[in-house]
Amino acid sequence: MGRLVEGTWHDEWYDTKRTGGAFVREDAGFRNQVETGGRFAPESGRYHLYVSLACPWAHRTLIMRKLKGLESHIGVTVVQPHMLEEGWTYNPPEPLYGHTRHYELYTHAKPDYTGRVTVPVLWDRETETIVNNESAEIIRIFNSAFDELTGNSDDYYPADLRETIDSVNQRVYHDINNGVYKTGFATAQDVYEKECLKLFEALDWVEDILSKQRYLAGDRISEADWRLFTTLVRFDPVYHGHFKCNIRRIQDCFNMSGYLRELYQWPGVADTVNFEHIKQHYYYSHGQINPTRIVPLGEGMDLNEPHGRGAPPSEWLGM
Repeated sequence: MGRLVEGTWHDEWYDTKRTGGAFVREDAGFRNQVETGGRFAPESGRYHLYVSLACPWAHRTLIMRKLKGLESHIGVTVVQPHMLEEGWTYNPPEPLYGHTRHYELYTHAKPDYTGRVTVPVLWDRETETIVNNESAEIIRIFNSAFDELTGNSDDYYPADLRETIDSVNQRVYHDINNGVYKTGFATAQDVYEKECLKLFEALDWVEDILSKQRYLAGDRISEADWRLFTTLVRFDPVYHGHFKCNIRRIQDCFNMSGYLRELYQWPGVADTVNFEHIKQHYYYSHGQINPTRIVPLGEGMDLNEPHGRGAPPSEWLGM
């Protein structure tokens, strides 16, 4: 994981020495919206999504693109699973400009860009720039900005649940989504232990919520569930071992394991999950954690087993 400094690429891992062994994530650098009457209007074929199938942040956007029927309107390009000296790369080259390195998109948009070079990226073909590279904002864009274009009005951030969703998202992000990274990338024992315990306290909190209600915000599936899903689906095959998040597996948690299978079996979602990319990326790319680059064989629990969470999705969707 490198970064650009005034447009020049540096193969530079996270500096945990100055933070006492703690991993600190940088904020996204492009935070524009897609909206009618704005600079970036909702138009079919105008936008392109760049993702990694391994990355949980990018995975959110693929799920929302699928759920909202945007596949014929927003194209997608996938980086190679291994992230090495040149960061995320493309083979074959990405289709718009022939770039082979993801950071070239960033310098295409802003030649003097400084910051981490991350996925996902929502690209505007018309102005040839990055609209947004913050996954939490991209899924909100996908949730509502193109509704008039697609006729799909399914709402994963409904007004009456927003306060609950925002509250759940806050803890899930800090202690689970980012918590696995703060645990796995820690370079001091005390930091690791603190973050690992905080992670499992948050997972216990989720397990308790799911023992009382079907989804994180109540009886309707929402953005909060999909934001958690992309971490849970990677937990047993990657985070449990590779990131030393090994107090328990999701498979050992009755409510979360059923919930994970339910979300995986939601129409279209399994198509967005690629365990080969997930395992290859984490175990092969993080040489400082896994210097042998041996990739384990297992993929965790069977996600196609019955989930036991009640009626099938078709009944909740009115299909």
